[in-house]
Amino acid sequence: MAATLWIGTRKGAFALRPDARRQRYRLSGPQFLGHIIHHIVQDPRNPKVLLMAAKTGHLGPTVYRSVDRGRTWTEAAQPPAFRKAADGEKSRAVARVFWLTPGHAAQPRLWYAGTAPAGLFRSVDDGDHWEPVAGFNDHPMNAKWAAGLATPDGEFLHSILVDPRDARHLYLAISIGGVFESTDGGRDWAPLNAGIEADFLPDPNVEFGHDPHCVAIHPLNPDRLYQQNHCGIYRLDRPGRAWVRIGRAMPKSVGDIGFPIVLHPSDPDTAWVIPMDGTKVWPRTSVAGKPAVYATRNAGRSWRRLDHGLPAGQAWFTVLRQAMCADQRPQPGLFFGTTAGEVWSSANGGDSWRRIAMHLPEIYSVTFAA
Repeated sequence: MAATLWIGTRKGAFALRPDARRQRYRLSGPQFLGHIIHHIVQDPRNPKVLLMAAKTGHLGPTVYRSVDRGRTWTEAAQPPAFRKAADGEKSRAVARVFWLTPGHAAQPRLWYAGTAPAGLFRSVDDGDHWEPVAGFNDHPMNAKWAAGLATPDGEFLHSILVDPRDARHLYLAISIGGVFESTDGGRDWAPLNAGIEADFLPDPNVEFGHDPHCVAIHPLNPDRLYQQNHCGIYRLDRPGRAWVRIGRAMPKSVGDIGFPIVLHPSDPDTAWVIPMDGTKVWPRTSVAGKPAVYATRNAGRSWRRLDHGLPAGQAWFTVLRQAMCADQRPQPGLFFGTTAGEVWSSANGGDSWRRIAMHLPEIYSVTFAA
């Protein structure tokens, strides 16, 4: 089967398949019409396997599995669920399965899932049975880290990252809560938010309580992390622990607020973001109705506007945190889906854009599958 762009939407899953030159795209779907699809992810260790995070109408949150590249799907026998509350404890229930991440290359069949409210779950059988990760969900500080300070769309655990050098080294993010790190496979966790601003809190320098929108680790240089936050764009170079606000180099008239951040697969200095209007009441639309991608090719020291082919004005959409991706070519293709139900593509690093799908439901995620 050809490479596929998997599109998760408010009303089902769609697929876009390009020709060899990335000139024409064939749309198929919907699958699971009427279901909310938050994330669709291919397993790089076994490309025939995909997992889908879904909320199935009136039946609640779940995970679907495919072992034939998305032709057919089966529901997980045991979807993510918090453990039963002990006497005197506040009970927790998963409202949405929001994020999916394959485990380390040395851990075939292992997956992680993030939920709303913020919970971390692990499967060791390709997503068929899920168990809560007690090291995070029952951490003594969990009630403060995931305090229910929900965004307008709820509290989400997302951006689960696995260090490709060490399966025990994990990161995750909570909106609202911050970024957290584990070096022992998830048994213990610590905040990793130094340098991040939090201008919506009484103390903007708190250890946790931040609102990371998306965090990414570079696969070839895992000591380099990028973050698109409620309060700017940041870079972290390990073993350092303090993030640097690289979004200050963005034009002041545009700002550095947005949801997604996507990294070049082979160049740790190159990243792309899509700014949105984060002023006053946070309208979450293209800045001034003029959508644009911005790219850095020097690790955030400068940014370049890339809008050739995009609407020149009166396009009031935005792009959610899982709705932008790159493929794995040396000159990577870039793709993003909008809240207006459009998918846009660039075959030249963002220098020019064209619309490859339209009239879809609101798009929650766009992911590439080889």
